[in-house]
Amino acid sequence: MLSAMDTIALSRRQPPGGALSKLAGWSQRHRWLAVSLWLLTLVGVTLGSQLAGSAYHDDHSLPGTESQQIMDLFKARAPTQTGATAEIVFKAGSGLATARGPIDRTLAEVRSQPHVKAVTSPFDTPSAISREGTIGYAAIAFDLESQDLPYDDIVRVVDTAKKAEAAGLQVELGGEPIKRANERGGPSEGVGLLAALVVLVFLFRSILAAGLPVITAIFAVGSTLGVIVLVSRFVDIASYTAPLMMLVGFGVGVDYALLIFSRYRGEILAGLDREQAARRALDTAGRSVLFAGGTVIIALLGLLALGLGSLRGVALAVALTVLVTMLASITLLPALLSLFGHRLEKGIRKHAEKREHGKAWGKLGDAVQRRPMVPLVIGLLVLVGLSLPALGMRLGFADAGTDPETSTTRQAYDLMAEGFGPGFSEPLIVVTENGDGAALQRKLEATPGIAEVTPPLGQGVTTVLAFPASSPQDVATTELVERLRTEVLPGLPGEYLVGGSVAAAVDFADAVGDRLPLFVLVVVGLSALLLMVVFRSILIPLKAALLNLLSIGAALGVMTAVFGDGLFGAQPGPIEAFVPVLIFAIVFGLSMDYEVFLVSRMHEEWRRTGDARHAVREGLASTGGVITAAAVIMILVFGAFLLNPDRMLAQFGLGLAVAVLVDAFVIRCLVVPAVMRMLGERAWWLPRWLDRRLPHVALEPSSR
Repeated sequence: MLSAMDTIALSRRQPPGGALSKLAGWSQRHRWLAVSLWLLTLVGVTLGSQLAGSAYHDDHSLPGTESQQIMDLFKARAPTQTGATAEIVFKAGSGLATARGPIDRTLAEVRSQPHVKAVTSPFDTPSAISREGTIGYAAIAFDLESQDLPYDDIVRVVDTAKKAEAAGLQVELGGEPIKRANERGGPSEGVGLLAALVVLVFLFRSILAAGLPVITAIFAVGSTLGVIVLVSRFVDIASYTAPLMMLVGFGVGVDYALLIFSRYRGEILAGLDREQAARRALDTAGRSVLFAGGTVIIALLGLLALGLGSLRGVALAVALTVLVTMLASITLLPALLSLFGHRLEKGIRKHAEKREHGKAWGKLGDAVQRRPMVPLVIGLLVLVGLSLPALGMRLGFADAGTDPETSTTRQAYDLMAEGFGPGFSEPLIVVTENGDGAALQRKLEATPGIAEVTPPLGQGVTTVLAFPASSPQDVATTELVERLRTEVLPGLPGEYLVGGSVAAAVDFADAVGDRLPLFVLVVVGLSALLLMVVFRSILIPLKAALLNLLSIGAALGVMTAVFGDGLFGAQPGPIEAFVPVLIFAIVFGLSMDYEVFLVSRMHEEWRRTGDARHAVREGLASTGGVITAAAVIMILVFGAFLLNPDRMLAQFGLGLAVAVLVDAFVIRCLVVPAVMRMLGERAWWLPRWLDRRLPHVALEPSSR
């Protein structure tokens, strides 16, 4: 039993009368209606989304940048040239000319496939065959964008092209549609939920008790997913939004429901009946869930301050997911507790005598407070050490060069690099409207780092393709873009723009860097202000902000070491350009969750006893077990996304898992108790003039 409960149980015999308590009472009295409404919502939006279909759109626009100016120029000059493209790469050791018959027959079959608009044979374009004559590629043009192409039709194109391998050819396919088909599906969501269920069963010794948080999360995430599919038809929402919102939604959904259920369980053990326990749990842990979820939403909406179109829809969708999980935790969960309350209560009381809750965590709190400098220094060294690799983080956009070595897209990429050079797959695009195309070509040909340059193309607007001598993911290619813009091209008469995927990555990184201070100020400032209002303290918000930034640094550092430097056998390459800012927003919000859950219990004990050291011990004893269990569940849910074939989602999963790991086991178990012990009563200090001006918001009824 929680050590603090015996001393305050007498004050809890009457259920509190807060708004959340009343909401819990309504859900209990109308439990079948509450469950039915959630079920109808889930079924309705799911069917509606299936009928309407999604309209995801990846908006990578960066107004004002050179790469965006080139894209806008091309759209204005050739608005009808739309649709996805792909390549079929052939290799024949004896030369492609000897296999022309099988290649022509294969391409004729590919032309007849659905949504294939045109296929250009390598024999029709001399530059599409390598100098040795052993490697060549055919260009495929589709009549739909990549995200709109049916999966089965893409697979049919791949299977048709692969038939040519029977003639002794090596055949590989590349391009965005092929990449999307290869990445479809993955066991990550199912594995994460199954692992979470196992942890909950171990924690509560009951499949029924373990299933309630999972069921709540499934209802919340399922409903939100359908809504987002419908909203995508009216608002630009990126194609990777759905798996990302499931990643966050399942994590926080199980987390929030677990925290409320754990409080419910504790109130049962403290002597309340089922109805009172549910209301008390909602009026205490429910408040913490609403506040913690609110900080996550604020952090996500802070992404709007960046002004990047590609992130607006993602921020809104994930924020909506967190909002719906909060609503499910305070409406659906009480109804489920009422439906299964009798069986749950029997199981709780049956296992109560076999376990001593909080004893080990109380001892840990005492040990940390005896010599607070030791755990503080150890914790900070761990956090700083994990953060150091982030100093070398390199942003970019993944291409086939970071795909698994066995995938056809990676094989096609390697063949193209072998036949035409490592930079052939992503050339730099140099455009001018008033410059000399011939002079531009000569200047580029003389520039170190450029392997080949095409003759000037176009009238009015001159375009030259420059093929780097290094791969798109190589830091040398990024440096080449910056050198062209700042040193090489300014020396020519006229104005020149440098674009292409590598240039777009450089522009994105620069745009994020320019706007990041405002983003950090908005997110950190608003979150700190909320903590100040709740805990009536100046030092606690400052401490929380600094430690949350360290947990983010650790997450980005480990992610850089693994995906940037190739630790543990991962394919090295740049970090996806928009991942760090999303990681920042999500992790900062999630870190505030544990801050609220832990410090709110410390605050409750401080208000009750006035003993700062006792408050630290009892706060850790009361919440250490549930925070750890919630963290383990989040780590498993997030970590399961390492199984996803999408490199970007794997980066998200690792970053979020590491952040939760260090936050729960290093910051909350070691650093926070040590800092709170060293601060003592000063931790709860707030100037009187500020106290009078700030509104009063309580997370615990007893503190009102």
